[in-house]
Amino acid sequence: MSSSIVWKPSEDLITKSNLAAFLREHEIASYDDLLTRADCDPDWWWRTVADRIEFFQPYDRVVNLDKGPEFARWCEGGTTNIVLNALDRHRGTERWNAPAFIHEPETGAARTWTYSDLDREVCRLASGLRSIGIGKCDVVAIYLPNVGEAVVAMLAIAKIGAVAMPLFSGFGVEAVRTRLIDSGAVAIVTIDGTTRRGRPSPMKETADTAAETVPTLKHIIYLRTGAYPVKNVPGRDHDWAALCDGRPEHMQTEEMDAEAPCLLMYTSGTSGRPKGTVHAHAGFAAKLALDFGLLMDIKPSDRVLWMSDMGWLIGPILSFGMPILGASFVLAEGAPDYPDPTRLWRLVEKHRVSFLGVAPTVIRAFMHRAGTGDRDLSSLRICASTGEAWTPDAWLWTFEHVCKRQLPIINYSGGTEVGGGIVTGTVIHPMKPCAFAGPIPGMGVDITDQDGKSLPPNVVGELVLRRPSIGQTRGLWRDDERYLESYWRAIPGVWRHGDWAMRDEDGFWFILGRSDDTLKIAGKRTGPSEVEALLTSTGKVTEAAAIGVKDPIKGESVGCVVVMVPNQRLDEPTRAELIEAVVSGLGYPYKPAFLIAVTDLPRTRNMKVMRRLVKAVCAGESLGDTSSLVNPEALEAVRSAMMQSASQRDN
Repeated sequence: MSSSIVWKPSEDLITKSNLAAFLREHEIASYDDLLTRADCDPDWWWRTVADRIEFFQPYDRVVNLDKGPEFARWCEGGTTNIVLNALDRHRGTERWNAPAFIHEPETGAARTWTYSDLDREVCRLASGLRSIGIGKCDVVAIYLPNVGEAVVAMLAIAKIGAVAMPLFSGFGVEAVRTRLIDSGAVAIVTIDGTTRRGRPSPMKETADTAAETVPTLKHIIYLRTGAYPVKNVPGRDHDWAALCDGRPEHMQTEEMDAEAPCLLMYTSGTSGRPKGTVHAHAGFAAKLALDFGLLMDIKPSDRVLWMSDMGWLIGPILSFGMPILGASFVLAEGAPDYPDPTRLWRLVEKHRVSFLGVAPTVIRAFMHRAGTGDRDLSSLRICASTGEAWTPDAWLWTFEHVCKRQLPIINYSGGTEVGGGIVTGTVIHPMKPCAFAGPIPGMGVDITDQDGKSLPPNVVGELVLRRPSIGQTRGLWRDDERYLESYWRAIPGVWRHGDWAMRDEDGFWFILGRSDDTLKIAGKRTGPSEVEALLTSTGKVTEAAAIGVKDPIKGESVGCVVVMVPNQRLDEPTRAELIEAVVSGLGYPYKPAFLIAVTDLPRTRNMKVMRRLVKAVCAGESLGDTSSLVNPEALEAVRSAMMQSASQRDN
């Protein structure tokens, strides 16, 4: 996995970075020394993190571990509100009339919201929600596309002390209903309808149907575009505009206990119902300030574009995190390649984006189709990535064509359950392709075997946390037992995150995919990304999913499902070439038992390929929870291709 360093930061970039300023302030010589000090003096470290946000009442104790690391309590005695940090702190400053975000729909008719605009609409909606009886700790679902009102709703719900629960805007009835029931939601905020790639998509209709069997749901608040007919149930349904009409434009933010929940984010498990992760007012705000302000170097002068949906963690990260940092962001509806194939790069050019977040899967699509379209990307100073693991060809393409070999790619990986990152890059570290600079301080990040023993460099193991983090979920919603079983009991004494990781002899870290996806071929554990990188490096495959299939002799063989580049067929010579690429790279035991082609792989709303579902389809097993899929039709395509392949082998 080790490779050469391809980029080093300039002295000027290091000197002007937020992280270097922090190291100078605390008289710390290097990032490694910071990791050591945070491990040796966690109370000091977490105080410096917590002190990056504001409180109504200061905390007495930064962390209380009386109930063990599994149930750490943070900033005890303190009161705050994440909206105090995202909006209230900017009142009367130069940021107040500066852009908070720019909303651009598929039509391209952009609208700029200043901080004062945003605050006004947040106050009006917050007052409206209170007027219908919504208050502290009530769960309110947000089922909206990337419209400006989605940001307003996120902040207004938190402002009154209620709990925001974002839902993927592409969810169907059952996925919405499941989460409403599990959370005990009292309200849902939605829209009459939207468009996806130019096609109409009614949303209130979905919310109406889901609400029929949710006994706790009392209110549906909906935006009206006028393009979709809506059913209005008296006493339950509230037109957004009417609810906000005449409401005050300034309203006091609710003072909340530091540990009070502000955000409920559902993430899918490998089986059973989705898991509700719980994020607190102080903890989530502090984690955002740490990860994006200190480590990823976002400044008030930055404009961020990170295309996502409100139902993935990036949505709340933008809605809360960028205002906390005083930065601005572009809120883009729709897809990065619609209505034109280079839309992502057009948005960078048009809005002078300085910080661009991408998913490697999105990059691979651009590589083989539209490229960057010769758009002017000179405004960029940082590129960041999260989601799927990189393949070297996609990373190098991004470095060459987007970063022009001059800008850093900050690789960032963690998850909804930790409220952000576990490992990251920074602007003060050199870069190797696909690598991370190292762990985020204070979390006790390690790579271990199945018994929790630390592993040496160049050995693949489980990514774990030996200490709790301020941003971690406060259990799972109403299910502490499942929380313990999911994260704390697999390897006693540590948090098992579920990723395979490795660090090389130079101290660079690599994430190799989900440990549940691991291949064990001839007794050797291998991450699927190693197989997939060999396939995509041929230039004939856009995407690949490598899975383990039962083998009577080896125990497990490799199966490969691929998406070919445009105009490339999977004929027999090409199949043989792809198989040879795997054998040449990893050895004969890794020769694929089958290799089939589909037009798309099943993926989540954050563009992660769902290998467990590919494996289940190929093996004819139960699929479990599929509600997070953005393209469920891809499962049937895999099934059909597998059946056709089996038929051809039989003949």
